[in-house]
Amino acid sequence: MVDVLVIGGGNAALCAALTAREAGATVLMLEASPRAWRGGNSQHTRNLRCMHDAPQDVLLDAYPEEEFWQDLLKVTAGQTDEALARLVIRDSSTVRPWMRRHGVHFQPSLSGALHTARTNAFFMGGGKALVNAYYRSAETLGVQVRYEAPVTRIELEGERFLAAWVGGERIAARSCVLAAGGFESNREWLREAWGRNERGEYPSDQFLIRGTRFNTGVLLRFMLDAGADSVGDPTQAHMVAIDARAPLYDGGICTRIDCVSLGVVVNRDAQRFYDEGEDFWPKRYAIWGRLVAQQPGQTAWSIIDAKAVGRFMPPVFPGTRAQTLPELARALGLPEQELLATLHAYNAACRPGSFDHTRLDDCRTEGLSPAKSHWALPIDKAPFTAYALRPGVTFTYLGLRTDETAAVRFGDRPSPNLYVAGEMMAGNVLGRGYTAGVGMSIGTAFGRIAGQRAARSALGQARHAAA
Repeated sequence: MVDVLVIGGGNAALCAALTAREAGATVLMLEASPRAWRGGNSQHTRNLRCMHDAPQDVLLDAYPEEEFWQDLLKVTAGQTDEALARLVIRDSSTVRPWMRRHGVHFQPSLSGALHTARTNAFFMGGGKALVNAYYRSAETLGVQVRYEAPVTRIELEGERFLAAWVGGERIAARSCVLAAGGFESNREWLREAWGRNERGEYPSDQFLIRGTRFNTGVLLRFMLDAGADSVGDPTQAHMVAIDARAPLYDGGICTRIDCVSLGVVVNRDAQRFYDEGEDFWPKRYAIWGRLVAQQPGQTAWSIIDAKAVGRFMPPVFPGTRAQTLPELARALGLPEQELLATLHAYNAACRPGSFDHTRLDDCRTEGLSPAKSHWALPIDKAPFTAYALRPGVTFTYLGLRTDETAAVRFGDRPSPNLYVAGEMMAGNVLGRGYTAGVGMSIGTAFGRIAGQRAARSALGQARHAAA
């Protein structure tokens, strides 16, 4: 019998497997995807948000615990467990040497990459390189990995884990870590959660999935039905406004539209609906998917002029360009007079200031609703460019409630040998909102905690059996 069974194949699962193996446990990982698509959503990531009190190699200046906490508190609007959040924050300050030992390399923040040079450590080669490095290290250490092995249910005795089932095969283990992701690629569950809006639309039918198609939530649903304590709202998610032409699955970062704060965003009625310059983009990019989901047809358009070009990371697909605003309206199929009126009102409301997209500048609108608080420059220099937007779901926040031990809880009783990490428990820290890189911070911290605790439980059982 294996000591520790890890269900999942992304960052959190790998951190759990590596930590459990380092503690002396035998480890088996079950990954639902084929080998070529291994890594879950982690293969699409780029960086890790890191607390640090002084400059550290690729990280500039300082990003102390309290600032990290305040950033998280702001984006979640208080819907976070402070004790668990601070555990994640503190772990992020010490984890990179461990990551390097397992083959992960870092590089400075890319130019135009969301103003993250001070707060986020970027993986050299991106998330796919990180995932591959961890798999190489795991295999070197003797971790067994099985691909195309989706777990449909687990066997419990009260709060105790006994075995997992892959089809008709029963796989027993002394302890288990659940790290199989959320339910974002389960179209039926998304529809059930989001329901029908006042316009008679099913908003989730228009959602695109930025990450893996294998996060269908089968194991999450099983655990909730089995009585595991839950956390989070099923409609809350890391949801980004992405290029409407993105693929249904696995579009990743290259389909994100990062020019929102440099222009205006309108819906299909050519009306603005939110403050594009509310705060720095890393703290606000993950609210825009939800905002677009609330618009007619779950579609919007980000419009910029020539002054914005070169100030953001361009997406993979070129935008729609025009030399005049009426021409742009016609190319987009938007009502021409309404769009011209919206842009005229916006341009007239812009107040002169010192434009600086690296800080919260004083370029704002006056007498306009919704206002644009920062980086408000008139849309008046051709050529004009627009990107069609749709909601892109990265991962969902409904998950399993846990504590600092990462134990799954049943009626507030912790399991003695069943643990959870990654997106299956991220809702403990992320009740809503997001700030760049924090998902990887959560997965890394709780993956390592879960692996350590699972190994301790399994090895304790083995010693007891031997005695």
